[in-house]
Amino acid sequence: MYYSWGRYPKVSQKSSPIFWRGDSIPIIKGVSLIPHGLGRSYGDICLNDGNYIIPTRALNHFIDFNPENGRLTCEAGVSLAEIIALAVPHGWFLPVTPGTKFVTVGGAIANDVHGKNHHIAGTFGNHVLDFELLRSNGERFNCSLESNPDLFKAAIGGMGLTGLITKASIQLIPIQNNLIQTETIKFKNLDAFFELSATYGKKYAYTVAWIDSMASGKSLGRGHFIAGKHAGEEFGNNLQAPPEKAIPVPIDFPEFVLNNLSIKAFNLLYYNKQLKKRSSGSTDFNTFFYPLDSIMDWNKVYGKRGMLQYQCLVPYEDREVIRSILKTISDSGQGSFLAVMKIMGDIPSPGMISFSGPGITLALDFPVTKKVFSLFLTLDKIVRAAGGRLYSAKDACMSADDFKAYYPAWKEFEKYIDPKFSSSFWRRVTGEVKS
Repeated sequence: MYYSWGRYPKVSQKSSPIFWRGDSIPIIKGVSLIPHGLGRSYGDICLNDGNYIIPTRALNHFIDFNPENGRLTCEAGVSLAEIIALAVPHGWFLPVTPGTKFVTVGGAIANDVHGKNHHIAGTFGNHVLDFELLRSNGERFNCSLESNPDLFKAAIGGMGLTGLITKASIQLIPIQNNLIQTETIKFKNLDAFFELSATYGKKYAYTVAWIDSMASGKSLGRGHFIAGKHAGEEFGNNLQAPPEKAIPVPIDFPEFVLNNLSIKAFNLLYYNKQLKKRSSGSTDFNTFFYPLDSIMDWNKVYGKRGMLQYQCLVPYEDREVIRSILKTISDSGQGSFLAVMKIMGDIPSPGMISFSGPGITLALDFPVTKKVFSLFLTLDKIVRAAGGRLYSAKDACMSADDFKAYYPAWKEFEKYIDPKFSSSFWRRVTGEVKS
């Protein structure tokens, strides 16, 4: 069975995998298709209820890697974890990485993923040199900023709707070793977060904050600010990948485990786990970038009902917007174990409808309950009024009116959708059916 990471919504769909890069797209009369990589998108962007998905993991071959200049070409089903395993021993690392390395290259392009270094590096799409796009009619296009630039821009952040990416070339970044220099600062409120972001964003390549989503009053927005950068040669030259230990979650947790009291207790304990205001040192890149990858199937913690993530991007200039969002969440009593916030930079993405741009992004996970849908509607009003947007790759609830307001280029983008491609997400946010 193929699911999204949030395991919501529940769908009925079939699969028709592709095994070789030279194969044609499997066309099934009367149904639409959507590529499906490792299923780490949270909502329904990788789902196709009543239709077919195209599993792509069999396209997992490396084509070329130049250890002198860090240029890598691989098939679209190769995971970021597999790239890391190949590139790190040669002194190269991903230019941009999300919070999990279990994402395919095709998925990273289709969702134009971003990471802790957005303020200086932009999105994943900013580091894609070119890719091959296979359309349902059998046509293949080599896409870059110079060759078929319109398709290039549409496919980056295009949610898999423009056709099947079969291979791609990306530019990696050099590293001296496998360590990240880190500094973690415990801060008391939202104002302190902005002060830290302004200071550390200039000194560190990677910045992010964990937020206590249950805090209120003068403590609203408190949390831990985490800054990091690749360690220099003074930290040695060990380029071996750090050992990995994955703790399994063998069963779905009962629904009663996640409640307001347990979430509040977790947030309080996590906030106070660091006794000193500042802590500095170094850690391996797995611990820094991918802490949740050490817990296999951690989404099962949310039980069989699944989970929803709410990730928004709102203007930096009006800080009261993010304060209002945090207060609304705190007042609702529906906190999140995982609430992260960071400042996004102004490096434009090449993607036509990418989730990018300057501002403040906040992402929170919630168990699926009746109350959370009502909370999301309230948050949507705040985001919409502020001129913000939601991240499609994390969404399962966005209305059609909101999507069209958040992504005004959607109508232009629609011209580049493959006639045989559609998804549960696209039909929900446009009301259109393609088959």
